[in-house]
Amino acid sequence: MRLDHIAYRVADRRKTAQFFISAFGYHLQTEFEICFDDGSKAECLALEPPEKLIDDAPWTALGPADDGSDIEYHLAPEVFISDGDPNSIVGKWVAARGGIGGIHHLAYQVESVSRTMQEWKQKGFAEFSTDDVLRCPDLVQVFTKPSELTGVIYEFIERGRHGFCADNVKDLMLSTKDNR
Repeated sequence: MRLDHIAYRVADRRKTAQFFISAFGYHLQTEFEICFDDGSKAECLALEPPEKLIDDAPWTALGPADDGSDIEYHLAPEVFISDGDPNSIVGKWVAARGGIGGIHHLAYQVESVSRTMQEWKQKGFAEFSTDDVLRCPDLVQVFTKPSELTGVIYEFIERGRHGFCADNVKDLMLSTKDNR
């Protein structure tokens, strides 16, 4: 398991992205718009870390430990940033947090989203915002409701490569619209 991405909902996605680019060396990966049935929109962009994946390189790297054994190092997570008009799901979430916004969720890459979802249900760790996983080509995801212990929404994700699917992003946003 590794931290796959951190998702922020903010007042100004471009200023926030520029911060991550300047301060941490991230690069723009993709940008897209989500249009909701009520006419509202959310603008989204994804940033990739400076340690960009090349070809089919693994998300982890091995390095030597002090005792000569290998230590697994995880690459930095991607950063997902969204903002939206005042009546959008994102805009309302940001307004509820003093107009600044913040971290919306932490996404963990797992071997099987379905198995992890079932395990968390059985152990009583979380409730989920959908009854089943969401699927796009080469991508499976699900969101928890905010944790009773941490207040954080967790996402479980399995993917073949980096990147985001606009259809899943829209469905995930809709699934958590009441989690303010």
